[in-house]
Amino acid sequence: MTVRDILKMGDPRLLRVAEPVKEFDTPELHALIADMFDTMHAANGAGLAAPQIGVNQRVVIYGFKQNPRYPEAPAVPETVLINPVLRPLSADREEGWEGCLSVPGMRGVVPRLARLHYEGFDQYGNKISRDADGFHARVVQHECDHLDGILYPMRIEDFSKFGFTEVLFPELDPNDDD
Repeated sequence: MTVRDILKMGDPRLLRVAEPVKEFDTPELHALIADMFDTMHAANGAGLAAPQIGVNQRVVIYGFKQNPRYPEAPAVPETVLINPVLRPLSADREEGWEGCLSVPGMRGVVPRLARLHYEGFDQYGNKISRDADGFHARVVQHECDHLDGILYPMRIEDFSKFGFTEVLFPELDPNDDD
């Protein structure tokens, strides 16, 4: 399909609350999801939300077997998640480094729920219901934040743990712009 331009932090479209998807299994929805996967893979992303490519709908995708941007991260199942609802499974939070395709070249430590349950639908309207922890839970929360107009720097509590990837992690690919 098509690799789309990814909006960057500062674009007001990233701050909107996305609209729920009302129709599933449509040619338009399938084309959007194909473009999102093409865009995510081209950028070596762990996930992508529709608002990041200027589409104001509650659609996120994520997943990888191995990701050069997060070499230590375990695999996350490739998923299309539409109209998601997240529910904590405990109050425990974990801090972890995050980057974002809309905040290129930077990383920050963000506290996230350690375990959660999420529900939603795939592009065909089939229900998805999963528990997640660790990096999987972090990716889901990060992508779903985009649906509510939240970028990860808005969640950083300690700005001494926020900076340029090339300075913080010089061992990562210098051509990787997050």
